[in-house]
Amino acid sequence: MVQYPSHMPITESAKKALRNSRRKRSFNIARKDTLSDATKKFRKLIAAGKAKEAQAMYSTVEQAIDKAGKTNLIKKNTASRKKSRLSALLKKALAK
Repeated sequence: MVQYPSHMPITESAKKALRNSRRKRSFNIARKDTLSDATKKFRKLIAAGKAKEAQAMYSTVEQAIDKAGKTNLIKKNTASRKKSRLSALLKKALAK
């Protein structure tokens, strides 16, 4: 889904800013999709009782969260909280 502004830029700097904004938006959407997909797959593995597979996937999920936090897609504390909660889930599943 592409959203177009309600007005067209007039100056060259405004045109460039619009190009950069669209480019960054596509990168942000892709990174956010990667983050949510990885998190969903991890949670599904935990729910299915496949703790060993989830443990193997945890580094991928953690990497996606770290990248999202580093680029301010999500705040650093949010990234830290997500990693903490997912690791607690994993620890609980491995204990069973």
